[in-house]
Amino acid sequence: MSPLPVSERDLRFMQLAQAAAEEARAAGEVPVGAVLVRGDEVIAKGFNHPIGAHDPSAHAEMIALRAAAQAVENYRLPGCELYVTLEPCLMCAGAIMHARIARVVFGARDPKTGACGSVVDAFANGQLNHHTTVTGGVLEDECGAALKSFFAERRRASREARAAARAGALTASGAADEDHVSGGAQGEPGGV
Repeated sequence: MSPLPVSERDLRFMQLAQAAAEEARAAGEVPVGAVLVRGDEVIAKGFNHPIGAHDPSAHAEMIALRAAAQAVENYRLPGCELYVTLEPCLMCAGAIMHARIARVVFGARDPKTGACGSVVDAFANGQLNHHTTVTGGVLEDECGAALKSFFAERRRASREARAAARAGALTASGAADEDHVSGGAQGEPGGV
């Protein structure tokens, strides 16, 4: 089964979400970005920053939803679409439903917390009173590559930091051994 063709409109707005994700990366946060649109107008954007904000709910979608609600002075956002570079989690899916978002378009799938079908499909539950249309996989490879490169860089930096710490500990240990053999540190009485 071949994927459905992606509209130019979806590509354009997903590229704006990718630009927002780069803002998260620049801030040292997981690069996830979102834009909320009504018609062809971008109402709000958001990027992941739970670490810097000390806020577990500071996901890109949540930031975009809050900003959009403030912009239109309404917590309901009917007729709006949310473009996000990573499949929304269950928390974000709930907020999307409460805001009455008409459509969600996401890039990369999230096999660990995705709530649009990867782990659970919150939007497929017919018992809920609001139904959001979901389109996944728009610029999936590009969105996924941005996340993979971020985590690869983070792992590399962590390995380098551990190696530097080990080298520092060995250097300090070697200096301590040298002091012991020579009779003490500079300025200390030596000898037996």
